[in-house]
Amino acid sequence: MRRGVMVRNAVLAAGLLGAVVAQAQEWAKARLDASPRHHEWVDIKYGNRTVHAFVVYPEVGAKAPAVLVIHEIFGLTDWAREAADEVAAAGYVAIAPDLLSGERPDGSTTGKDGSSAFPTQDDAVKAVSGLNPDQVTADLNATADYVKKLPAVNGKLVVAGFCWGGGQSFRFATNRHDLSAAFVFYGPPPENLGAITAPVYGFYAGNDARISATVPDTKTAMEKAGKKYEDVIYEGAGHGFMRAGEDPTRTTGNEANVKARTEAWARWKTLLKGL
Repeated sequence: MRRGVMVRNAVLAAGLLGAVVAQAQEWAKARLDASPRHHEWVDIKYGNRTVHAFVVYPEVGAKAPAVLVIHEIFGLTDWAREAADEVAAAGYVAIAPDLLSGERPDGSTTGKDGSSAFPTQDDAVKAVSGLNPDQVTADLNATADYVKKLPAVNGKLVVAGFCWGGGQSFRFATNRHDLSAAFVFYGPPPENLGAITAPVYGFYAGNDARISATVPDTKTAMEKAGKKYEDVIYEGAGHGFMRAGEDPTRTTGNEANVKARTEAWARWKTLLKGL
């Protein structure tokens, strides 16, 4: 198979991050199409569910850690997949499950499903917001089990998520105890912090009080529970800066997001190297 061309054995996920329809992230899709890395879709089956997941392999000669990437509240968009590709570019096997797998806008049990089946941002947001938390955990566990068994993976597993996915990555750390680390990008803390066994690293925006205002109490609670929690707040940046900071269509007032994204990626890659 030609590298950079995706194997389509699951639904193609596309998405919207903005005020237009879900197929509008052409800039992210163009970067994916130009990637030299091997992309593929896989169907992960457990029980009576099937989770569509996007996998990207790094161009390395040795086994690598796996990074489970959890998408934003908009579903598995082109940007979420492009973020997974960038993780692989740094030397890691990235897997991004579509947590809307099996979901359809009309509620039927047949036809197209997953993130790409939802025609608008509002439709996808409503669907993601309504997901059963236990199903989300089960889907993430099935994805984690799958990726850890890949021959290219060295057995180490970390989780990272953005926005809604940031909160899910933090919550997954309370449920999954073989994680080497959890990376939380502007996501809220879960309950039951005492169940966490992995170090947690937070990435937050200065102009995002809805989320960043939770950081002091989270830090106190994690310290009290004896857990490792390190946070950085990127001043001037807004919620979603990892996406906004690379969006070429945002040409005005985006400097703080660009700076935050650059610094956050550098920090993230440094932390990954230290696994």
